[in-house]
Amino acid sequence: MSAIKGVVVGHAGLAAALIGAVEQISGPASGLVAISNTDCDRGTLEERIRAAATPGPAIVFIDMPSGSCHFAAMRKIQSMESVRIVTGVNLAMLLEFIFHRDGGVDELAERLAQVGAHAVTAR
Repeated sequence: MSAIKGVVVGHAGLAAALIGAVEQISGPASGLVAISNTDCDRGTLEERIRAAATPGPAIVFIDMPSGSCHFAAMRKIQSMESVRIVTGVNLAMLLEFIFHRDGGVDELAERLAQVGAHAVTAR
């Protein structure tokens, strides 16, 4: 198993729900950690994200760009060389992470963003 950690950060119960869906598909040992912004101030959220992502390497998945979770992650980990932030987390992205954690954290973050974007379609 890869040493790259996965931290899913989202509003309300979204992170836990996404991890629950991943574990229903992949099994209970996904290695993902859920962090919610419910009932915590910005400083508490920042500290929870930092604690879960360190020591790296880690990918921090954020539910949406420019939200409170994204700002908290950026503030605490943007200077950490072995931690990357990927926004717009979705189930396809998390499954790619669980089953294909190979490569460096930079390459993995780029691939996850591409997989997640490719999973969104309109017909």
